Amino acid sequence: MTPDRAPTVHELLAFYLEAGVDCALMDEPVNRVSDDSAAPREQPQAAPVRTAPAAMPVARSEAAPAPEVAIQSAREAARTAPSLEVLRAMLEQFDGCALKSTATRLVFADGNPLARIMFVGEAPGREEDIEGLPFVGRSGQLLNRMIAAIGLDRTKAYIANVIPWRPPGNRTPTPQETQICLPFIQRQIELVNPDVLVTLGNPSTQTLLSTREGIMKTRGRWFDYDTGTRKIKAMATFHPAYLLRSPSYKRLAWQDLRAIAKALG
Repeated sequence: MTPDRAPTVHELLAFYLEAGVDCALMDEPVNRVSDDSAAPREQPQAAPVRTAPAAMPVARSEAAPAPEVAIQSAREAARTAPSLEVLRAMLEQFDGCALKSTATRLVFADGNPLARIMFVGEAPGREEDIEGLPFVGRSGQLLNRMIAAIGLDRTKAYIANVIPWRPPGNRTPTPQETQICLPFIQRQIELVNPDVLVTLGNPSTQTLLSTREGIMKTRGRWFDYDTGTRKIKAMATFHPAYLLRSPSYKRLAWQDLRAIAKALG
């Protein structure tokens, strides 16, 4: 057997990033496995300074609306937005989703709001949270190539997510978080009013196309997405992140893209 060795700093940082640890909570590191009993005794001296701001999140959580109230508030707000600019401003001010308090910034959309095609994923990741734009990491680079494969680029497409804030550690959004954010992406689709809507991956497909079938059954099929004023042709395909993990499915994704290109004429 290869003898055990201490991990390098690079390996530790890579492990932390994979685990979703990408921010510091304190100015200085704390050794929680030290046998030195002096350090724990010194901690209470700093407690008054640390506990004062710690009470603030508790007050916010008590004042936070119940999920049912937050969903209704989102519906009422979203339906009144006359433009994408107003909708974005509403999301900046909306406090009904707890993800807002843990994300770095709002990730609203990218691309051309007048585009004939709109792509919708599930939620932002770490790179998107930093940049404030959807699909800018490795998945975004692959999405760019997918769009280019049908003769388009980001200036001729509109890109968004069902969830506009990054879940901590890239965890899966809860059903409540999805339902709270759903009215905003629905209104976003209605305002963009594309000719073709492409849902990327299982979560966005099930959420927007009201199906419980998995992506293997839904991909490559045409659906009607009803905005209430018109029906938009919609197709599900694999999320770029899934294709990075399972490149053998790129062939099927290419078939979906060809069908989408044909629908765009």
